[in-house]
Amino acid sequence: MGTAIGSVLLPNPVMTASGTVGHGAEMARYLDLSELGAVVVKSLAAYEWPGNPSPRVHPVPAGMINSVGLQGPGLPRWLAEELPVLAGTGARVVVSIWGRTLDDYAAAAALLASAGDPVLQAVVAVEVNVSCPNLEDRGRMFSHSAEMTRAAVAATAACGLPRWAKLSATGNLVEVVDAAMEGGAEAVVLVNTLLGMVIDVEARRPVLGGGGGGVSGRAMGPVAVRAVHDVHAARPDVPIVGVGGVATGTGAVEMLLAGARAVQVGTATFADPRAPVKVLRGLARWCTSHGVDRVDELVGAAHE
Repeated sequence: MGTAIGSVLLPNPVMTASGTVGHGAEMARYLDLSELGAVVVKSLAAYEWPGNPSPRVHPVPAGMINSVGLQGPGLPRWLAEELPVLAGTGARVVVSIWGRTLDDYAAAAALLASAGDPVLQAVVAVEVNVSCPNLEDRGRMFSHSAEMTRAAVAATAACGLPRWAKLSATGNLVEVVDAAMEGGAEAVVLVNTLLGMVIDVEARRPVLGGGGGGVSGRAMGPVAVRAVHDVHAARPDVPIVGVGGVATGTGAVEMLLAGARAVQVGTATFADPRAPVKVLRGLARWCTSHGVDRVDELVGAAHE
């Protein structure tokens, strides 16, 4: 079940998705976090951030829409308070970082670099979330621009850890993937939520406090699979982590066949906190029943 994401070796290809399992060991009461390939924590900035006004989450057909707004305690508090507890579970940790400016990304990387080996021994990679509004580019998302994606990923080089770029589904996704790799990413995570909105027809206003939000869940599956498939077809040597709509073992198989080397389970955990480990076990059963000895055999097999 082992897989390699660039230089990062994982015992299996199933992870949590950022933003869905908290900042620390909140999920440890439901499952053994060390059983997963890795635990990806909610995105953190170099500073504490309050997030968006409530309500923040609303159900939609086959998924949900959220406007949490990247609320978080900031990296200094996380490194001191949350990471040691999470590391104590035996989990392999991927820390997700974000920023509103290039300096924010650089500051986050510097904080990780200064944390020291004892704290960071459990951290195997940094997920650079570039699906964030760029205050220096009229509020456009970093990931909607190849140039700004390259710059944001490059700004995090000081962290000294393998970096994965988390990208949104865009019309020029391969170009953005190229830019992320040029900026120093070892892999890309495809894809983040899609922008959406739900309006309360009685109140005549958006249901979420932040207005619009990110759509996620089962309905995102075909979008994510297509993104992974197209990027793998164009750039077969780029390691891909697939995320979006994965809720079953067969969903993970589909993402691997499209070209992902690993998958992340996100929205499914809101309905069942044990979803990530259930996906892992379902994937293992599928491989056994289909005579697959190594998950590597599945990666990109839909292109053959």
